[in-house]
Amino acid sequence: MNLENKKHILVVEDEEHLAVGIKYNLEAEGFQVTAVGNGLVALQAIENEALPVDLIVLDLMLPGMSGYEVCERVRQAGKRMPILMLSARTLSEDRTRGFEVGASQYLVKPFELEELLARIKNLLSQNTVVGSGKGKLPAQNVVEYEFGDAVVNFQTYEITVRGKATRLTQLQIKVLKFFVMNEGVVVPRAKLLEEVWGMHGNMNTRAPDQVLRQLRKTFELNPSMPVHFLTIRDAGYRFLKNPVQS
Repeated sequence: MNLENKKHILVVEDEEHLAVGIKYNLEAEGFQVTAVGNGLVALQAIENEALPVDLIVLDLMLPGMSGYEVCERVRQAGKRMPILMLSARTLSEDRTRGFEVGASQYLVKPFELEELLARIKNLLSQNTVVGSGKGKLPAQNVVEYEFGDAVVNFQTYEITVRGKATRLTQLQIKVLKFFVMNEGVVVPRAKLLEEVWGMHGNMNTRAPDQVLRQLRKTFELNPSMPVHFLTIRDAGYRFLKNPVQS
């Protein structure tokens, strides 16, 4: 395969033995890989337009600049490539913070090589198709979306609600887009955790409820009586573009 046809992955990992192992196995899978050991060099590599980065494997604990800060700077620079965050930290608060600064998925160390490869391939495929089941559409087709009194531009992240500009975090935008791609479908909590958070479906976390609460606060006329973002008891969640008239 020619280099120009290969997906380019940037591995940001200061543990040399781990970085070498990841790089070797990704190259064996046909990817082009650049490995760096700190955040500053990573940011420089991301700005190299001659060698665009398609995905970042980002360790959380880095010298000088944490993975959180690297991730946040990447997103502030307008870069939208998937970011797979690696960490030995297992607390749900650490995962939540990672998603808040723009991580696409979070993988806990130690991990199996097969899971790392599966996550990477899944994230790269999501650049083409988002969501699953009824209502699945190519991601590039969803640029501007209107519902209720809101207009959302998923490309620029510009949002207006009842004529006023507002903002959402990277994670909130990601959850919103997932709901849009599955409009009208009851999404089980486990599926939301697996496909948006990259967690096991049985993980005990309030993260989805917290994001849903913020989406209601932003978009619903009456957040305590939502008509777009619904919780279906013992089943999951459901997004309705056009609420059912009672």
